[in-house]
This record gives sequence, structure tokens and C-alpha cells, in this order.
Amino acid sequence: MSNMDIALKDMMVIDGALGAAVVDYNSGMALGMLGSSKQLDLQIAAAGNTEVVRAKMRTIDQLGIKEDIEDILITLTGQYHVIRPMTGRKSKGLFLYLALDRGRANLAMARHRLKGIEEDLEV
Repeated sequence: MSNMDIALKDMMVIDGALGAAVVDYNSGMALGMLGSSKQLDLQIAAAGNTEVVRAKMRTIDQLGIKEDIEDILITLTGQYHVIRPMTGRKSKGLFLYLALDRGRANLAMARHRLKGIEEDLEV
């Protein structure tokens, strides 16, 4: 089992997880996906969130802010979508994407777990 498979499984055991992906934001392609939800198309989510990450990176660059994005949180009425750009030397250009059921998720805990998974995953 690859590191990515382990990371995806670890993401899916987070309380409330609906879907997880590792995405290359240069191409918009998901390198790995795991999901239990019929209503969440992870391919579309990967491509769409690529636009979000690129736009935010561009904005931070234009503002001259010399900081890394830890995560991007999108709050829906029934879901949380968490995007975490990877910072490892080999994994730059990738992000973790996790969709959560808002009623079952603990957002602070999910963000903490995602940070640990990101640190452990070297693609």
C-alpha cells in the first residue's frame, strides 16, 4: 500500500469524512481519491478546488505576503470543505482535499488531523 493510499484512508477515518483526495494543482488532476458519498464527485471537486488554490496563491503573491497557506476552509450549510496545500520539498504543487459532514465533524480536530497526515505524506 502506497503512502498516498494510507493518507487517503487516514483522511476518511476523520469523523464526518465524505470524501478525500490528493490533487496536483498544476494540472487539476486528482492523484488519489477515496469517498463514500454518491453526491460528491471528487473529480469535479479536484478540478474546481484547483482554481481556488491557484487564485488564493496568486492573491497572496500580489499582496506581497511572505507566508504559506495552511489551509483554505469553505463552509457550506451542511458540509465543510478543507483544502491543505502540501509543503514538503517533493510534494509542492499538491494539496489535500477533505469534505466533511458538518453535523458529524469536529472542525478543529479535522484540521489538526489533516496537518499530521500532510506532514507524514511524502509523495
